[in-house]
Amino acid sequence: MTGKIVKGISGFYYVHVGESGIYQCKAKGIFRQQNMKPLVGDDVEIEITHEKDMEGNIIEILPRKNELVRPMVANIDQALIMFASAIPKPNFNLLDRFLVMMGYQEIPVTICFNKSDQIDCTEQERIKNIYRNTGYKVVYTSALENDGIEEMRELLKGKTSAVAGPSGVGKSSLINAICPEANMEIGEISKKIERGKNTTRHTELVPVGEDTYIMDTPGFSTLYIPGLEKEDLWRYFPEFFEPEKSCRFVGCSHISEPDCGVKEAVKRGDISKERYKGYKLLYEEIKNERRF
Repeated sequence: MTGKIVKGISGFYYVHVGESGIYQCKAKGIFRQQNMKPLVGDDVEIEITHEKDMEGNIIEILPRKNELVRPMVANIDQALIMFASAIPKPNFNLLDRFLVMMGYQEIPVTICFNKSDQIDCTEQERIKNIYRNTGYKVVYTSALENDGIEEMRELLKGKTSAVAGPSGVGKSSLINAICPEANMEIGEISKKIERGKNTTRHTELVPVGEDTYIMDTPGFSTLYIPGLEKEDLWRYFPEFFEPEKSCRFVGCSHISEPDCGVKEAVKRGDISKERYKGYKLLYEEIKNERRF
């Protein structure tokens, strides 16, 4: 029997097996001998030890598509970075940080601005133009008005998606609008693992449809970017790629050098001023961190 690990805590792994539900499993000792640890998101094969109590053992970890360092998860297909269109006003610097982190870990990204009913079309277009040449897909949704929900369902369908973003942007409301059954699935998992409101949060996958999972994790709030050097930061701003070829100096930082293709692109409006400002802030932050 095969399933997907949706949570791991205190040596137990909770494996979602299609319509059968959640099985509480232990990992075989052979994984320790192989120095291999099961991760949330792993597709695994299990053997049932107690069908009535829905307990079993993990006997095989199937090949992984990818494996992230922090949070420690496997087989993530895409990241959905979610901010509110207003209330709270989107923090574009924080959004840039999420985009860099996902790019560093080679995860495809869709940007979602929820609560679209709170801004007009002009403001929507202004925000969308910030990311016009980045290659990122930008979608607007409103859980309240049920706008953009069908498009979001299609984006999530058949994939394991990591949802990242600050609190108060309507992540739970949007997920419930996309898949009302999610509440039932969350309830089943919570009951199985006896999670209470004050229990420490761990990385968790929530099944929201057939072969479709949403990842809820505290890890993405840390914005951990291990080993990223300031000289490589520009590589995670896709709209810099073409203009960078026009830079006079090899290894241009795109900060203070003359004849910089990136700065010229900013002047022309090919790169948004908001994105360039975010780049400079992150560059200085990484630069200052490396001094210590």
